[in-house]
Amino acid sequence: MSLRSVLTRVAITSAAGALITSVAVAPALADDDWDGGGDPAAGSAGSDQHDGWDQGGQHYSQGVVTAGELLLRSAPNRGSQVIRVVHRGERVSIFCKTPGQSVQGNNLWYLLTDGTWAWGSARYIKTTGTPPRWC
Repeated sequence: MSLRSVLTRVAITSAAGALITSVAVAPALADDDWDGGGDPAAGSAGSDQHDGWDQGGQHYSQGVVTAGELLLRSAPNRGSQVIRVVHRGERVSIFCKTPGQSVQGNNLWYLLTDGTWAWGSARYIKTTGTPPRWC
């Protein structure tokens, strides 16, 4: 194998690794300049995602699932991979909202942060409290 072939393969592999890494950490970096107001330190030291703040002081909106079973997906559309399932009445933490594939006339999708980063159709999640910010 020529040196040029080896260097090309190394460059492609490095670029692919960098792309995968940037996609994996993008949700954590998406909130650089947002100020949700309030003081996360004012909450209790043991607060969790369900009171609107995570351990790092990040503000999340809250929602309740209204569908019997809601499939959470890897992208804001019904054709993407199913990551997990939530059930009616479950509370979820919402990082942000974005337009996506319309589901029964509602094209908003929420990026949920409960254990995994997954997208759920806003058609089946009723927000409580502060509305989610835009992604």
